[in-house]
Amino acid sequence: MQNLTLTWQSAGGAAVALYGGAYAAARVRRAGASAILREAGTLLALFALWQLVGRLSLMSNEHALDRARWIHRTELAFGLPDEASWQAAVTPYPALIKLANYYYASMHFTVMIGVLLWVFLRHRERYAWVRTTVVVTTAVCLAVQFLPVAPPRMLPENGFVDVAAEYGQSVYGATVGGVVKAAQLSAMPSVHVAWCVLVAVAVVRVSKSPLRWLMVLHPVLTITVVVVTANHFWADGLVAVAILALTYAGQRTVARRQARRAGDVPAVGERERLAVQG
Repeated sequence: MQNLTLTWQSAGGAAVALYGGAYAAARVRRAGASAILREAGTLLALFALWQLVGRLSLMSNEHALDRARWIHRTELAFGLPDEASWQAAVTPYPALIKLANYYYASMHFTVMIGVLLWVFLRHRERYAWVRTTVVVTTAVCLAVQFLPVAPPRMLPENGFVDVAAEYGQSVYGATVGGVVKAAQLSAMPSVHVAWCVLVAVAVVRVSKSPLRWLMVLHPVLTITVVVVTANHFWADGLVAVAILALTYAGQRTVARRQARRAGDVPAVGERERLAVQG
């Protein structure tokens, strides 16, 4: 599988160009075009930052494998299912492995972009909430990823297999001179898991259609895929979901404080006084 992703330099350059286009569109009073260009620039800027963090983490990669081994040992000590056994149950079925590799490589960005575009065009009043969640969650995940952690597929002695490389579907490519390429040591936490849960929550909360619950299949499939392809441990996903939950809690707290300042929601003491009077 050919890696068609942008480098951090090209993604960053494209983001700057889009921001410039957004500014120019705003100057000629094309608010709609300006908003679309600005949001596209934000997504590319996030992608560039993700690529850059993966590259910078290589500066201290000597203990990345040790951290991965520690995570695996700790998970087993706490009684979590062994990811290697999940992968072993699927590896006898090449068609399933190939589908899992393809889902891992293609659906991460595709679904996120699709959901953001849908919210922007159909539910503009909810877009800021979704976009802020994406930006904050991704930024925190990237900050944690400055500490390099190897993915399970780099631990063959623990029973894992790099099935993407085995089937020629790796999005990372081969190492160069024995040096692992960027983003391969950014396994903790899993942005794949954070994003798949995020978009499912967004669709369920924003949409009114009874079919919205089908979106829950995306995180179920993604979590299964990142495990059977040995790209992430359970712990990677658990930390990512915890970061997402903290982001939601932070947004909720900020919204309540803003509402109180605006006089829309009584302060705690005022609410108690009104309750007594009622």
